[in-house]
Amino acid sequence: MQLAALKHRTESEDCFVIDSHHVKIRFHSAKNDVQKIIVHYTDNYLDTRTDKTIEMENCGQGQESDYWTAILEAPYHRLKYTFEVIGQDRSHKIVGDRGIKDYSDENIIADSSYFKIPYLHDIDQVKTPDWVKSTIWYQIFPERFANGDKNNDPHNTKVWNPNDHPGREDFYGGDLQGIITHLDYLQSLGINGLYLCPIFEASSNHKYDTIDYLQIDPAFGTKELFAQLVNEAHKRGMRIMLDAVFNHLGSQSLQWQDVVKNGSKSRFASWFHINQFPVEKYYGPEESGPNYDTFAFEGQMPKLNTANPEVQDFLLEIATYWVKYFDIDAWRLDVANEVDHHFWMKFHDAVMAIKPDFYIVGEIWHNAQPWLNGNEFSAVMNYPYTLQIEDHFFKKTKTASELVTALTDQVMMYRDCTNQAMMNMLDSHDTARLLTLAGENKDLAIQALAFMFIQQGSPCVYYGTEMAMTGGDDPDCRKPMDWEKEDTDYWQKIHEIIALRKEYAMILGYGTINLSITPKGLIEVKRNCDSKKLTALFNTTKSEIKINVEEAPVISQNYFNEKIGVNGFVVLIDK
Repeated sequence: MQLAALKHRTESEDCFVIDSHHVKIRFHSAKNDVQKIIVHYTDNYLDTRTDKTIEMENCGQGQESDYWTAILEAPYHRLKYTFEVIGQDRSHKIVGDRGIKDYSDENIIADSSYFKIPYLHDIDQVKTPDWVKSTIWYQIFPERFANGDKNNDPHNTKVWNPNDHPGREDFYGGDLQGIITHLDYLQSLGINGLYLCPIFEASSNHKYDTIDYLQIDPAFGTKELFAQLVNEAHKRGMRIMLDAVFNHLGSQSLQWQDVVKNGSKSRFASWFHINQFPVEKYYGPEESGPNYDTFAFEGQMPKLNTANPEVQDFLLEIATYWVKYFDIDAWRLDVANEVDHHFWMKFHDAVMAIKPDFYIVGEIWHNAQPWLNGNEFSAVMNYPYTLQIEDHFFKKTKTASELVTALTDQVMMYRDCTNQAMMNMLDSHDTARLLTLAGENKDLAIQALAFMFIQQGSPCVYYGTEMAMTGGDDPDCRKPMDWEKEDTDYWQKIHEIIALRKEYAMILGYGTINLSITPKGLIEVKRNCDSKKLTALFNTTKSEIKINVEEAPVISQNYFNEKIGVNGFVVLIDK
């Protein structure tokens, strides 16, 4: 048995409270190396001879590991436990708090062999909003969704043309009224969550270069109009998520302009990361380096010093203002990984004090476990998960087996409630569009979207995906919305996928997940919640594959005579 592969960490994603009397634990072992794992557990203050035992379930295989899971009962809100591990080679070990020991009657009752959970404090339990687990998000780039009021169009607004290839400086006149006008449309699609890219006053069309966080950009409308949008959305059962840029300000902001004018004497000088005065215009990396820090190499986006108490107060006022006075339901946080953890903890506490079921999503494109321990973010944009889906379905750089093991590893990085709240998307304002990624193969695009929709996490549709819009990387992915393609077969298929997610919200929102490859090469996804089961099969091979099923699929593509064709799938419910 490979002893170095036997791993468990208490009070982590390997051991987390699920309610006041139950703890879920996970254990890692080398692939195909362990035959059986038995957990011995009891109360902290009871003799180990009072142990109960439970055999762990093998819940999936990663690239190098097998994963095991069990739920332990803690009637007195306390727990100690240890692992009895039996290898395929018949070796017999105990894995506990103080290392690995040979199995013996003496070692299994030794208190030193046991991991400890001193008390299951409710306040320490990582929780995520329940409503998110049944939410289907729709991401709107406000400047390109719909022009509902031509009276607020910027100077030189272009004619609305979905076939355009937008430049970085182009304006098309999209606004809040355009969103309000189409709320009924979004409801008919099945959407119950709106994620809006920044709507605050800014110079650009994308609004990530904020001038004033407390004002709606005049080209989008007014606060009164935004209040109407929130109210109308809430009437339809839709949540509202706004986009906040707290890593940097726009260069036209009052604060930065004061620094430009007054240098080190500016009262805002300590609000930024300035290396020397006077600050100079900066357009990209130079040998000598910039004389102030920025987002990436964007000279128009000077980076805020979020360790400064004045900056903290400024940003927290903004964060709470839109929750208190406009009743928004969530913040999406731009460049969240470049802001210090101390600030995000303050941010978390401030918004949760107003709205305990508030949803906080960080934009982080890598493993985000440090931000997901219950005191910063509810979840992140789940790019490390969804980009691997694209690697297999579109780029063909991962085999089906490699995809399944990679996704299993990814799931095991986080607690269940965190995985359930993750924001999943296959395209966004920062990436090429879904249909373009799929080489304009509509069946392939639908197949990948269906696969994403049955994963753990809250799925997000980028505006226009349902209209079969295409577009390369930013800014081409930000074309004006094509309003001429509603009710096409493609639109209807996406509507069906959304309806599936809503109809089986309990299974897909809360159920366990197991990914595997069938002997014939299909990707199999099993979702279980209590006694209810959903199974999905995806054919990403180059030939049709016969399956034997007793029930008709609840949704399918390229499925005829019990055969799943190329780019096909079936979703089955165990009744």
